[in-house]
This record gives sequence, C-alpha cells and structure tokens, in this order.
Amino acid sequence: MEEKGVLTMKDIARELGISVATVSRALQDSPRISVERRRMIQQFARDHNFTPNVLAESLRHSRVQPSRVIGVIVPEFTHYYFSSILTGIEEAAIARGYYIMVALSNEQYEREARICEMFHRQKVCGVIVSQAKDTRRYDHFQKLIDSHIPIVFYDRICTGIDTSRVVVDDYMGAFNAVTYLIETGCRRIAFYGGPRQLEISKNRYNGYRDALLKRGLPVDEQLVRICDNRQDAEIMTPDLFDGDSYPDAFFAVNDDTAIGILYTVKRMGLRVPEDISICGFTNGQRAVACDPMLTTVEQRGKQVGEEAADILIDKVEGQSPLDKVEKRVVRTRLVIRGTTR
Repeated sequence: MEEKGVLTMKDIARELGISVATVSRALQDSPRISVERRRMIQQFARDHNFTPNVLAESLRHSRVQPSRVIGVIVPEFTHYYFSSILTGIEEAAIARGYYIMVALSNEQYEREARICEMFHRQKVCGVIVSQAKDTRRYDHFQKLIDSHIPIVFYDRICTGIDTSRVVVDDYMGAFNAVTYLIETGCRRIAFYGGPRQLEISKNRYNGYRDALLKRGLPVDEQLVRICDNRQDAEIMTPDLFDGDSYPDAFFAVNDDTAIGILYTVKRMGLRVPEDISICGFTNGQRAVACDPMLTTVEQRGKQVGEEAADILIDKVEGQSPLDKVEKRVVRTRLVIRGTTR
C-alpha cells in the first residue's frame, strides 16, 4: 500500500473494499460485525501500524477528559462578518461543553502555518479556519488532518483539500443583487471583488457576470476591479469616472468597500441613489450607520459559525466519521435600503 503519512480508516476501507463504518465498528470490536471480519480488519490495522483517533474514543468513554478546546483561525477582525461568525462558533461550542482558542492570520500564509503548528502542539481537538488571502500551499492543513485533527473551513475554503466546510451562497447572493440593480434601471454596473484565486471571489464574480448576461448586458472588464477594502475603494473609484461612459451602479464584495464607494461618489458631487446605486455584501452594523443606509446582501454569519462548530464537534465526539466531508451552504438575503433606487 502506498505510504501517504498517517494511515486513516478511509485508507483501510479502500484497501479492503469495505465501508468506513464497517472499519470503525470492527476496530471498536462491535458485535454487529462478524468475528472473522473483525479479526481480519484488526489484523490489517496492526500490520500497518494504524493509530486510532484516541480523542474521539476518550470522548465516547469519558472517564478521561481530553482537550475540549477548538482552535479558530480568523483572517482579520476588521469585518463585522468574522466577528458574527466567532459569536456563532463560541455559542455553539459552549453549549456542548467546549471552548475556543482564537488566532489571527492577518491574511498571511506564513502566520497561518505557524498558527496551525501551534494548535497541533497545544493538542486542540479540532480547527475551524477561514483561509488567508495569500495562501497557495496547504501542507499545514494536511498535517493536521494526517494527525487526526478535524478541520472545518468557513467563508474562504481550501480547494486543495477536500474537507468539511460551511459557506454562504455567494453565487446566488451576487446574482440576485445584480439582478435587482438591473431591474431598477442600472445598466453599467461595476464590480469590486477580492483576489480571483479565492473561491468566494470567483463565485461572486460569476454571479455578477451571469446576472448581466441573463439580462442581455455586456460584461465590461473595465468596470471590474480587485478591491476589497474601503481605502482602496476610495482610491480606485474616481478613475472609473474619467471617461465619457461611467458606471451607474456598483456591486461590492463587502460592506466596507461599498461604504468607501458611497463616500467617494458623494464627495464627487454625485447623488446616491439618483445618479449611482450601490450594493454591498455582509449586512453588518456599518450598513445602517451610513447615509443613506446601505443596500446589501445578508450573510448570516452567526449561523455559519454555529454550523461549523456543530460539524467539528460531531467529528470530535465520533458522531460523524473524521473522513466524512460535509458541505453546507447558508442562504443569503438581499436587504434593500437607501443606496439603491
């Protein structure tokens, strides 16, 4: 059998041509599996130095209390969305007897990798993470998985590893928002998004593009910018008004970027929404603190956090197999306010 780090129950199941559930039951000496099959599976595990998930077993037989600390990696704290996700994670964790250890990657791969190593040394029972913007390699995540530490991604998922994740419906959120802008009379809609290597950015751009194409409008790449923060929005936005044909609407990847657009076009003497419509993506507290209040796509961050924590704890406690990949999508909702017609 090809060596690929730590042997998992999934590997045993594949080699023996049986289900992961059968392997799990046999290793627990379950009477639901025949004696002959149990011995065969157990002998295979011994021959290949299989190490079971001791953490899950000790939780099932709780005389020994293992770590009940969940490691959480946050890319940045500036967005309301991440704080709402943290609230959901913590409330769900505490309700089931766990605590969280939060670390900030600051959108840096190297820092993210060091945090994963620290979590590994601290023997956290699992990790919930949103990938940093500049992460291109996934070895630090794979090391945790190979050590039987379950990972659940939220918001920005790691496409290089097939593991559990909870995301919002970024595509439909963008599609519905841009469709609404078109329905209210907008025809030249600019798109401010994140780096294209991120799945979240691809999905929102595709929703934007498909909404335009479905209504027979061209996709003008001159109106598309990599811009995901207020500072850059204030710098970039005036450039779109240099020519004769300028945008009549903006769809932004998050509320902070949308608010940067809002204040910039107002300083330029344009009226919102009479001249320019603006839609964001988050529905955080800042969306109702600007003038006019911001039309935006609600992400339901608290629900994302709750579901991520529940998936992880189910794996830690053995209620769900470690190698079972769960992919949950939380629906978005367009909240219409004063920045659109």
